[in-house]
Order: sequence, then structure tokens, then C-alpha cells
Amino acid sequence: MAEKILVIGGGAAGLMAAITAARAGGKVMILEAGERVGKKLLTTGNGKCNFTNLHMEADCYHTEQPAFVERVLEQFNEKDAIAFFESLGISARVKNGYVYPRSEQAASVLDALRLELDRCHIPVAGEEKVQGMEQKGRQFQVRTSRSVYTGSRVILAAGGQAVPKTGSDGSGYALAAKLGHRIVPVIPALVQLRAKERIFKSIAGVRTQARVRILADGELLAEDTGELQLTEYGISGIPVFQVSRHAAKALMEKKQVKAILDFLPEMTEAETITYLEQRKQNHPNLQGEQFLQGLLPKKLAALCMKGTGGSLVQSLKQFTVEIEDTNGFANAQVCGGGVDMGQVSPVSCESKLVPGLYFAGEILDADGLCGGYNLQWAWSTGYLAGFHAAGRKVHP
Repeated sequence: MAEKILVIGGGAAGLMAAITAARAGGKVMILEAGERVGKKLLTTGNGKCNFTNLHMEADCYHTEQPAFVERVLEQFNEKDAIAFFESLGISARVKNGYVYPRSEQAASVLDALRLELDRCHIPVAGEEKVQGMEQKGRQFQVRTSRSVYTGSRVILAAGGQAVPKTGSDGSGYALAAKLGHRIVPVIPALVQLRAKERIFKSIAGVRTQARVRILADGELLAEDTGELQLTEYGISGIPVFQVSRHAAKALMEKKQVKAILDFLPEMTEAETITYLEQRKQNHPNLQGEQFLQGLLPKKLAALCMKGTGGSLVQSLKQFTVEIEDTNGFANAQVCGGGVDMGQVSPVSCESKLVPGLYFAGEILDADGLCGGYNLQWAWSTGYLAGFHAAGRKVHP
């Protein structure tokens, strides 16, 4: 007899879990808080849907349980994700290891997933926000704003609380906690950082290559290099996103957080000094911000020439700002923290505390780097949860 499986959440992980469970013989239904499934998926990769990455390693994820991540990726990796989407008619295009649909449109990925829901006869109950869940014997009762649903298995794929306007309001954490699961403190990740200094209005809109280092109480936590974006409130761009969860965690712990910006990351400090001395000798007519013309964007050059409490070399190589906050969950791409994976099986994603309850996606305590890692996490955990919830024991 087919297991009756309720999937809570129609995001990437929920869709993968539902499709996998149905393909494995389960009788599946999706409960979605919004009007339609997959809304957040449309925003990924700037609308291009970078759905995985060829350089997939466990150390590309932040978590308290790194062995869990490694075990999950061993069972369903980036090659499996590409093959899955090929089975839906989505061809892959690779750019520097980043994998996109050939159309470079997130909508085509979502359309393919929705078509597969139809093909697998998976009903979706929209605008059904889950308000409570309990297990009675071998059955779960899931209470929504409109009705009560029963099932022998539940896959909790309700997301985190990043970009709440897409339906990720953090309610899944409360459902898991009520059933006894520990929630690792949740923080914004892949998010912009707000600076205490009020100098940023003069350089808002500037983009430049830079190295970004994050220090908390003087200790170096993380660094990354890439295109930095300077905004009215502080700093943004891929290198900022990559280090932001470290800043968020330190801020939560009430530590003093600073960002050290290196606007000439290709040069050492000694090379920078030599370069500037030679430049001064060779171009004595360059004055003020013109001295840095061609080296930095004009607005940034003017600010560095004024100095920030130190020498020109310090302004270029160690431009220091104090970080007072992130740009919040509303602007974060994902969350750090979530359900403690020490209480979850890394083989099946089934709860060790509540038999028949499975977890998938962002609700778990694992957040990846920019570049398709968080969607891969959704596919991997969604696949394992769906496969095992349907009662299968051996992978095809």
C-alpha cells in the first residue's frame, strides 16, 4: 500500500521531495502557504537559476554537522541534479563551474517542475498555512488555516525565513521545535552588510574589485575577493555575501565586527608602496583624485585621497569600516542555522526523534556559498527525504 505523504512547503526542496516520493510510489500532496509553489525559485541567480555547481564540496557549506553534509552529497550530487533536470527536459549550460538552464531563465526550471507535478498527479493545496502538527500513532495530523490533513509521513520543507515575501516566514522552525528538535540560532546569510560610518553616500553605486575581510573582536573570521558594490548603507556584492554569515553570527554574539577592504587585492602592501612611488615620479602632474585615475573609480579615488585616518596606502589596502548590522532576513538569500542535524539521519533525512518525519532544504542547519550550493542542498535533501518517505530502501 502506498504511503500517504504530506509535503509542507512548495519551494525547491519541497518540489524535489514531492516528485521523488511520487516517482517512488508514494501518494503525495503538497501544502503550500502561498498561492503557487516555487515563488522563491524565480529569484535565484538573478532570475537565471544557477541550480548547482560543478565544484561541489562539503566545505562549501556552513553547519555544526559537516559530516552530515558530506554524507548527503555522496548520495545525491551535482551530476545527479543535472541528470534529474535533463529528465524534465532542462538542458544545462556551464559558466565557470556554475550550472544554469540553457535558457538562463528560472521560469523554465519552475515550469518543468510544475509540469512534473501534473504528470505525477501530485495535488497542491495553495494558501494552506500550517498552524500545527502532531503525531497520533502511525499517523500525522497537520492543521492548516482551512482544514486538517492526515498522512503516514510528513516532509517538512517549509524553508527558512529569508525573503519572507516569498513565503519563507520561519514557521517551520516552530513546528520542528514543538516536536522536540533543537533549532540552531537562525541568522541572515548571503546578505548585504550595513556600516556604522556615514561616508557611503558619497560613493554609493561604485563597483570595484576588492578583497573583503571580516574581523570580530580583532579575530579574522573570513575573507573573499570579487566585485564589491558600495551602497548608501554599506557594502554588497558577491564577496560580501560570501563572508556575511560570519559577520551576522558575530553580531548576534554582540562582538565588534569590522570589514577591512583592500581595493588593490592583486598587489601586496610593499608592491603598492613601490607602485605609488613610481607613479608619483612618472606622473608629477597628477594631483588630488587624478593621482588614482585609471586605478579606482573616480568617487572612490577622491575618498581614498582624503584619507580615512591613515596614509594613502592604508586607505587603499586597509579601508576599515565598522559593521553594525546586516540588511536583515528580508534581503538575505538564505538563512544560517536551523534544525540541528545531529537529530536527523544523514542517510534518509528522517528525524531521529519522530519516526515518519523528514526534513529537506533550508530548514536544516546548513547554508552554502553563492553559486548554486543552496539549491543543490534543496535537491539533495529533497531527493533523500522523498525517496525514503515513500518507503524505498535501495536507490535506483
